[in-house]
Amino acid sequence: MISTIRERLKPHRSVLIGSALMFVLLLAGGLFVEGFLSSSNLRSMLVLAAFLGLASLGQTVCALVGGIDMSIAYVIGACNILLAGLLNWGVPPVLAIAIVFAGGVLLGIANGVLSFKLQGQALILTLGVGFATVGATQIITSIGSEYAGNVMGEVPPWLANISAMGGDTFGIPVPPIVLIWAAVAFAVVYMMNRSYLGRSFYAVGGGRTAAARLMVSEFKIWVLAYAISGGMAALTGIILLGFSGGGFVGVGDPYLFTTVAAVVIGGTSLLGGWGGYGSTVIGVIVLTVLTSLLVGLGLDYAGQQVIFGLIIVPMVAFYARSPHIRMQI
Repeated sequence: MISTIRERLKPHRSVLIGSALMFVLLLAGGLFVEGFLSSSNLRSMLVLAAFLGLASLGQTVCALVGGIDMSIAYVIGACNILLAGLLNWGVPPVLAIAIVFAGGVLLGIANGVLSFKLQGQALILTLGVGFATVGATQIITSIGSEYAGNVMGEVPPWLANISAMGGDTFGIPVPPIVLIWAAVAFAVVYMMNRSYLGRSFYAVGGGRTAAARLMVSEFKIWVLAYAISGGMAALTGIILLGFSGGGFVGVGDPYLFTTVAAVVIGGTSLLGGWGGYGSTVIGVIVLTVLTSLLVGLGLDYAGQQVIFGLIIVPMVAFYARSPHIRMQI
């Protein structure tokens, strides 16, 4: 009977491990940091988790097909200052947001096409695209300004309210960005598990030969994964402008490795074909709670990175013990 229970829990062990780790961190925070479990701090953690969660969506779908997108942080920063620049130039907010979002999707498509053609080079290639994008955006937005990389100006009140930690949604005491993230997470998890399109990501990541025999276009799914990643990075940059009130090119820097860390801690395989966004959501919450706990304990940024590494390494080692899905087909 015990072996039967183990077999049933095996596909969900990453979620169980992540949930247990999250519970332990919340308990430790409540015991050692004053006000850690207060409503204001919990709201703050949820808002920060929402930003990371939206950015990590693209990294998750790329990982599912066996890729990786290291341009996310740079696209976030580029879109953040580009939107601020467009608003300063008098472009209507809705049109400016549409332009920035479309630009993120197009960059994602470029990443997808190039990385597909140059198999095995996705990490370096997406870094290069990210560097070029953020550099070009800084040049554009700094024309006539002495502050390259920082673009100050007026942010529409409705955009600021979406990202505000103290905001509410139609009288509900929950910040709008948290509800947006929850809706996106539900839709993505449902799509991944219930639709042909969602299963296609797993098919490509699990075995390209098998996917081809199932009439799944590896090229289309691969490019779509990177297009989603580019779009979600742009959306994160847009929302972060509302949160900060001004454009800053380095606003995406914290997301360079945390999106990958959230995917790994959640249990999604970077080799493709295993895991999902539901697992990444757990990883995002664990990272956010851990960061808040470490800040509350007085650790600086360098100390936080040490702790992150000490958690990620054993998690990867643990998940790596299971044979990859390609070896099980």
